[in-house]
Amino acid sequence: MLRTDWTLAEVHALYHQPVLQLVAQAAEVHRQHQTTGEVQVCTLLSVKTGGCPEDCAYCPQAARYHTGVQAHKLLPDAEVLAAAQRAKDAGSTRFCMGAAWREVRDNRDFDRVLNMVTQVNDLGLEVCATLGMVNEYQAERLKEAGLYAYNHNLDTSEEHYSEIITTRTYDDRLGTLENVRKAGLSVCSGGIIGLGETDEDRVKMLHTLATLPQHPESVPVNALVPVAGTPLAEQPRVSVWEMLRMVATARILMPGTMVRLSAGRQEMPVTEQALCFLAGANSIFSGEKLLTTPNPDFDADQQMFALLGLTPRQSFKNHVPAGATVLAGCGA
Repeated sequence: MLRTDWTLAEVHALYHQPVLQLVAQAAEVHRQHQTTGEVQVCTLLSVKTGGCPEDCAYCPQAARYHTGVQAHKLLPDAEVLAAAQRAKDAGSTRFCMGAAWREVRDNRDFDRVLNMVTQVNDLGLEVCATLGMVNEYQAERLKEAGLYAYNHNLDTSEEHYSEIITTRTYDDRLGTLENVRKAGLSVCSGGIIGLGETDEDRVKMLHTLATLPQHPESVPVNALVPVAGTPLAEQPRVSVWEMLRMVATARILMPGTMVRLSAGRQEMPVTEQALCFLAGANSIFSGEKLLTTPNPDFDADQQMFALLGLTPRQSFKNHVPAGATVLAGCGA
């Protein structure tokens, strides 16, 4: 059974053990709870880019930073549907639509997004969206339209959060996750490393995710992609050993969760990605862009899958109905 009662001391001990020992433990947990060699392939499309009023220090879509990102309004439905079909044809089984909004507003643009969700769902893909903060009613409308999952990352620890974002609070983020869960949607929430945080901030973020009332079904592990014009433009690249610690610890804490290699994968050679798969990563974003930053394309990922003997995970596999419970106090 899955635990949601991890102590901070337990997470700290897991994260800080020798890295090869940590990876070996994570690999064993992965074999016990997941199908090894199976990876969920996801594609992320920015359906509304730039002009965001937030001040996230890492984000090139913030209107206040001069990053060269060209803002555009919502894409036409036909363009989104064509992108979803291309992703499906290339092997993706989850299609995520992102809009650079601070929060969802009940207006014509949201109605258009709901229509996009319905059309992509009709293709047989798991539909995910990341649209900023949502209330429970808006999450329910997304669910009714056919949305499968909603992404809303914590980004970092609560203690480090104000160093990265001041235009919304940590509780705002947790509140959105609660609204998404109440609506019966699959929860996708992770974070970014390389923001100038400490190892203890990373431990605390993982602890927060692993002690939610129910584990997120997906946890993206992002490495910062520094962008000129943002406050974090000069941050150094995250090492593979840092990624391994995050992936492996997340796998041990949340055995049934999809742990996704997300932003920063473009800079990781196949050897480094293979180590992350060994440590329990079993989801990737594929396609040439993640919103506005470069990402490995479908052909490169197909070659990697062939080399490593990986197979794509099918859509809606092991879907847990809304309202399922997770018991605390049992070993992972």
